[in-house]
Amino acid sequence: MDYKGVIIKESLENKDILKDVKILETKVEEVTEEHKTPWIKQWTLHTVEILENQAKDIAEKISKALDSEHDWYADFKNDTHHYIVFRNKIFFVDKQSREQYDEAKKYGISLGIPEYQVDFHPEVKEWER
Repeated sequence: MDYKGVIIKESLENKDILKDVKILETKVEEVTEEHKTPWIKQWTLHTVEILENQAKDIAEKISKALDSEHDWYADFKNDTHHYIVFRNKIFFVDKQSREQYDEAKKYGISLGIPEYQVDFHPEVKEWER
């Protein structure tokens, strides 16, 4: 099952990785104070599709391509798994595991990424039923 996710162009030090994914849609957002990225004026959000048999390799390439000066992440998921990719750190999360999501969120917060941006959990209500 193929993966879908978002890569922010401005998060990439090496943009060549964008040639290895299928870009489905591109949206540009003006940066606001809430984004916590004052060094840039906009976010270019590419919604991408990644073939299942290439997902691990693409995650590793993204991890190396992310900006080395600022902390960013990219993520992509299918029905069962979720790749959450930071520079030099990749989380391969079973979407049924709240603990794995918590670990990725904790790591993102430790880098200084705002908590609202690393709330990866699917609907929390599903776990609380």
